[in-house]
Amino acid sequence: MQLLKVSVIMPSYNSAAYVREAINSVLAQTYKNWELIIVDDASTDNSIDVITPYMENDPRIRLHVNEKNAGAAATRNKCTELATGDVIAFLDSDDLWLKEKLEKQVAVYRSDPSATFVFTHYQCMDKDGDPFGKEIKTLPVLDYNELLKGCSIGCLTVSYNVNILGKRFFVDYGHEDYILWLQILKEGHQAIGVPESLAWYRITKGSLSANKLKAAGWQWNIYRKFEKLNVMQSMYYFVLYAFAAIRKHYL
Repeated sequence: MQLLKVSVIMPSYNSAAYVREAINSVLAQTYKNWELIIVDDASTDNSIDVITPYMENDPRIRLHVNEKNAGAAATRNKCTELATGDVIAFLDSDDLWLKEKLEKQVAVYRSDPSATFVFTHYQCMDKDGDPFGKEIKTLPVLDYNELLKGCSIGCLTVSYNVNILGKRFFVDYGHEDYILWLQILKEGHQAIGVPESLAWYRITKGSLSANKLKAAGWQWNIYRKFEKLNVMQSMYYFVLYAFAAIRKHYL
């Protein structure tokens, strides 16, 4: 069977404090057939100086620098444009993977050639890398209707099969990753979970997870603007979303 190549998508903006750890977690992967595509979004710190030696020492690591700041969605999309792999996986420059993350996801694709979308559980950490909150778990298989109840899938855990889905791109809107997952599952695909925490998500002061009110507003607009649900459907799923958010963080 063909050895699948994984393209790791890593947008970077003013990430000098954390990007070493993120890159090192990719280098430590037990699955070695990967490329790391880093797109720096016109950082004003020394992120590029930190990244460049990695690129010079490992040909699997490639760096592109945006001429001007374009935002998270456009930067991820540029990474995707540059990717050459059979599978695309996402890792932000302040997050981390456990060393078997790619190996266990690729195993799903190898055992089921029709698999399109694979994710894992994950854990949260604070800005200093200390554990924060509880493990974020989800159902073993998610379809479109289940995902409408709220996004329990961390972007840093997701990979998708380019050979089946083609390259997929983000819209420039809050919760852009959730919008993309909904688009994929709405086509009839399922998201398959690896039932282990294989990634660490860093929660900082400016992160979306730290701004629940803004996230709730985006959630409502996703139902109405992007998924075209009527008011009653939107209210139904929003209540389920709110309950899931409470359970996720507090229960």
